[in-house]
Amino acid sequence: MKKYEIMYIIKQDLDEAARNEVIASLHGIIENHGGSIDNVDEWGMKEFAYEIDHMKKGYYVVINASATNEGIAEFDRLTRINNNVVRHMIIKMQGEE
Repeated sequence: MKKYEIMYIIKQDLDEAARNEVIASLHGIIENHGGSIDNVDEWGMKEFAYEIDHMKKGYYVVINASATNEGIAEFDRLTRINNNVVRHMIIKMQGEE
């Protein structure tokens, strides 16, 4: 399994329960494909440098994960179609082949 750092931004207008449900479902994608979430760092509500889809703020989450190629591909696919995720970025950690 390869190690990744994943950052994603959740819409600002979700309440805490809905936001936690989105976070759990996104982490479940990796775990259901044999991966693990090693660290979760919730940065909280931050203002964007520029407006994205008429939004000025978003809830930032950064995770470190060990995952398979299939797990990362599925995470990428599902975050692209999830209306509650504004943006996401997946980075393979240096030294990983």
